[in-house]
Amino acid sequence: MPSNKSVSDAPIVQFTNCRILRDHQLQREDLWVREGKILNPEKLFFEEKGSADVQLDCKDSIIAPGFIDVQINGGFGVDFSLATDDFKSGIDLVSQKILSHGVTSFCPTLVTSPSSVYHQVLPQISVRNGGAHGAGILGAHLEGPFISKEKKGAHPEHCLRTFEAGAFQDLLATYGSLDCVQIVTLAPEMRRSSEVIRELTKRGICVSLGHSVANLSQAEEAVQHGATFITHLFNAMLPFHHRDPGIVGLLTSDRIPAGRRVFYGMISDGIHTNPAALRIAHRAHPKGLVLVTDAMAGMGLAPGRHTLGQQVVEIDGLNTYIAGTNTLSGSVATMDTCVRHFQEATGCSVETALEAASLHPAQLLGIEHEKGTLNYDSDADFLMLNDSLYVQATYIAGEEVWRQDVSGM
Repeated sequence: MPSNKSVSDAPIVQFTNCRILRDHQLQREDLWVREGKILNPEKLFFEEKGSADVQLDCKDSIIAPGFIDVQINGGFGVDFSLATDDFKSGIDLVSQKILSHGVTSFCPTLVTSPSSVYHQVLPQISVRNGGAHGAGILGAHLEGPFISKEKKGAHPEHCLRTFEAGAFQDLLATYGSLDCVQIVTLAPEMRRSSEVIRELTKRGICVSLGHSVANLSQAEEAVQHGATFITHLFNAMLPFHHRDPGIVGLLTSDRIPAGRRVFYGMISDGIHTNPAALRIAHRAHPKGLVLVTDAMAGMGLAPGRHTLGQQVVEIDGLNTYIAGTNTLSGSVATMDTCVRHFQEATGCSVETALEAASLHPAQLLGIEHEKGTLNYDSDADFLMLNDSLYVQATYIAGEEVWRQDVSGM
């Protein structure tokens, strides 16, 4: 139709017979896509006098924004904290495989490592758009080494660092470069952490509090200096105490700067966080909850021995431990599993569960105008799901990049 060509030669695809997650509600509307973006059909009809070139029947599926995983250490035998010659092919493999779990963009995460590992690995991570080749890369999440020895969890103690004089330069020397870094997790009680938080925030890097013995006032001070995230709430931090709730207290703190929201990651795999704790956090601060997998190399593989950076870990069912200990170490949960478990454990709405894996991480990273929603002009990264929240198909920039093989079911 010539009228379509007045704005663009690209075909217009209309997804019909679906329920779209928009404005926090599942709405029975069609989804219109052109050139990788979501179209406003009113503008198309009334200003362009345009119509669809292709119609796709979604068979009453839910259409939701693609999931964004801001903490994933690896998967399918690939460990992002290991400096290997084929690191790039490893990250490509993970980005391809997570499409089937609804992840359309992610932050490859490095756990505490020797400085040489950061210097070798970080130059090999580049921010890129997703597509048929795999999920998009939003930038690295560096979890450590500036964390607490007492709450190191699965992080190797011999690699932990403190901030010396010239703290930010020390951090730069450790990592080598911040070019592709999106998130840094650190312990806010460490001396000189305030100046580091300010410097990172100034550069547009999200600072997350974690692996820490901080009390509430130290955590509040970190937020006042620019920190906006909590790494895997409840795990690797002081337990909630009624006289000093520690980092957990940020969820209901009255000392958060006006207009600022604190987000917090939760590993909703049924192992890392008791369902009651998940419910407490969600009811205290629902708009800050960000689902993360914290998945490691063993995700998608058989039980047995695998790696997490410098450590050997053992997988037994959904439980993962540092070999020979009872210290939990990352997860083997996939994002779609976390979404389903979160919904089941909290009894929240389907919309809420889906937004915890899409809208909230996008808001945390300040990219909610492009990703995490199905608003007009945003990126057409979305999923088709059934009513039980199993992923049926994954789309990036309006193109199908994965579909459930129905014949094999």
